[in-house]
Formats: sequence, structure tokens, C-alpha cells
Amino acid sequence: MDDGRRITLLGAGLIGTFYTMAIHGKRGRDRIRTVCAKSEDEARAFAEKWGIPSSTDDMARAVNDPATDLVIVGLPNDLHKKACLLAAQAGKPVLCTKPLARTAAEALEILEAVDKAGVFAGYLEDLVYTPKTLKALAAVRSGALGRILWVRSRETHPGPHSAWFWDREVAGGGAIVDMGCHCLEIIRSFVGKDVRPVEVVATADTVVHPISAEDSGVGLVRFENGALGQFEVSWTFRGGMDLRDEVAGTEGTIWLDHFLRTGFEMFTAVGQGGYVAEKAEGDRGWLFPVGDEVHELGYVDMFADMFDALNAGRPPRETFFDGYIVNALVDACYASARTKRWEPVRLERWTSAPRVEPGLKSAASADIRFALLKEERLPDGTTKRIFKDLETGEVIQK
Repeated sequence: MDDGRRITLLGAGLIGTFYTMAIHGKRGRDRIRTVCAKSEDEARAFAEKWGIPSSTDDMARAVNDPATDLVIVGLPNDLHKKACLLAAQAGKPVLCTKPLARTAAEALEILEAVDKAGVFAGYLEDLVYTPKTLKALAAVRSGALGRILWVRSRETHPGPHSAWFWDREVAGGGAIVDMGCHCLEIIRSFVGKDVRPVEVVATADTVVHPISAEDSGVGLVRFENGALGQFEVSWTFRGGMDLRDEVAGTEGTIWLDHFLRTGFEMFTAVGQGGYVAEKAEGDRGWLFPVGDEVHELGYVDMFADMFDALNAGRPPRETFFDGYIVNALVDACYASARTKRWEPVRLERWTSAPRVEPGLKSAASADIRFALLKEERLPDGTTKRIFKDLETGEVIQK
């Protein structure tokens, strides 16, 4: 569309602010035309701040506004299903923030509704669109790391910014559904989204805050090709927001630090004054400002992909199917936290065929007798090689 997208934004909280900043940009052609918030006063204030023509507290009215052609859902988790179903009924493309739903059952209902309506649907998982992640993914796809063996993703900070996150019923859980959804999709992206996740083991604990949901969680995901994913999430980390990823393959390694210690560090004894960065705990001492926060967190590239895909009639990088898979993984994590054992990832839908990775058998079938396990240069300048004899199973070194 030459004139850009005319958008209904549902939600006027922090995520709504980030979305608006990214979409309007410096001179963005895509514009939010209607904003819906939980009260008329909140909606009106948001509209005035960002130059939005229309505001309301009526979700159905906002979705069906004839002046808009796209719906963006930036609401608490318990409202995602209602909002997405309204957009499907209105026949409008819909983009929904993470997580897609509180459970896989809710996510599947949302997915089937948009599929049945035939509307474009994009999953707004911003952290797979950070500039560093996009460059790292391109390196992985080019084969620079060989076969991916292990991915670790960490997101921790002092806790969410709005009351509803702390309500287990509204959010669907605590830190795992809030931030683990980021980590799990990052892991899937590096392992390969065509590789089925098969089982999960996780722990979920409430170690600091007097809440019914977990404020910390750690988990492992095993994929059908043998790759392993590891996530760490917490609302108890002090010092800001820590976003880090690590990727290990047969031929290489990637380390990513997205938010702390990334090249912009400042000390002030008197205070900077005002906002520093998301989840920053103060404005004195050593600070880690972010040059362009919406860009560094992936929002700009995320919306560019969504709008480009919509205009081109292709699927975006992140779809509602991806959101459903993430919810199924989160469900398995909570099940494992209860049972204290590995739990299967239960998927009612799976569209990708299993991918068979090459291994020792394929090497043996090519009449290769010895498989190289390790090569190392020693301090005296000689080289040691360790092999496995594929016929006898013996490990030898030369």
C-alpha cells in the first residue's frame, strides 16, 4: 500500500509505547489511527501524546473502525484470544504480541480462527529480530557454525512493569510465560524451526516475591535431531535487563549480549535525569544507556518484516503457528516443574517434516573407517588427533 498501513492499536501500556515509537519512527508512513485502552482517559492521553486521531475503551469498536485496515494486539495475556478473534471476525490482518496466549489450547483456538478466516496473522516476537540476532541467524544459515548442537538464551530483570504480569490467572503464569517465551523462540530459531521439540525438563520457583506465580525458571528442551536448548529467566536479577544468547555448533560458536555491556557505558555521580533504558534501576553510578532502544530490541525490523510480508502476500518470519509452538513448550515447562521429570511437548499441529542429521552411520556407509573426534596443537608444536574406529568402536590418538 503506497499510503502505508492504517492501524488499530489495542493497548496503551509500555509495549504499546514501544510499538508506536517503532511504527511512527522518524517519518514512518504506517500510522496508528485508533488506540484502545482500558479507560477512555488513558486512551485519550495516549492518543494526544502520539498524534493518534481516534481513541476508545471499546475493543470491538476499535477493531471494527472502518478507518483502519490492520489490528495490533498489545494487551494483557488474558485478552489476546478475544482480540484476535474479533480481528478474524472483522476480516482484518492481526499482529499479536508475545506470548500468543496463556496456554497452547488458547493459542490453537486463535490459530485456527485466523486460518479459518483467511486473515494474515503475525506473531510479534521482537527478540528474534534484534540486529545482532538477525546477523547471527544469517551466519548459522550460511553454515558458519556447522550443525547446531546447543543454544542458551537468558532474560532476567528486576520484574515486570505492570500489575497484571504478577497475576497468575491473567498472565497464565510468571517469569516462564513472560520471558521464557522469548528464549524458547530464540532457541527454535537457531536450532531450526523445522526441527520438532520433543521433551522438556524445567524448574519454576518463587524465591523472592510474595506471589503465586514463579519469579524464576530454568529449563532444557531436547529436539528430535539431538540439539539441546537451555533457557534461564528471572524477575529477581538486579542491575537492569540482561539479555544474552549463546549458540554452539560443530564448527563454531556465537555469543550475543543485547542490552548490558554492549559498548555504551557511562558513570554519573549526580544522575542523568529521566529514563535510561528498559528495566534500569536508577540513573546514578555506572549506567548502560541504549542508543536506539526500539531498534536494538528488534521492534523496527519486526514491523518492517510484518508489513513487507503483508504487502507481498507472504508469511512473516514469525507466525501464529510459531506462537502456538512456544505456548506448547511453555505448557511442557510448567508440567515438568510440577512432576520434576522430563515431559513431552504435546503438539496438536506440526507442519514440518523431520530433518535427519548426518552422523557416524552416514560416514561409515561412505567407507570411512576412522572418524576424527578432536585435533589439537600441543605446546611443543606437535599436533595430536583423536579418532574413533567405526568398525571396532575403539578410540585412538596419533
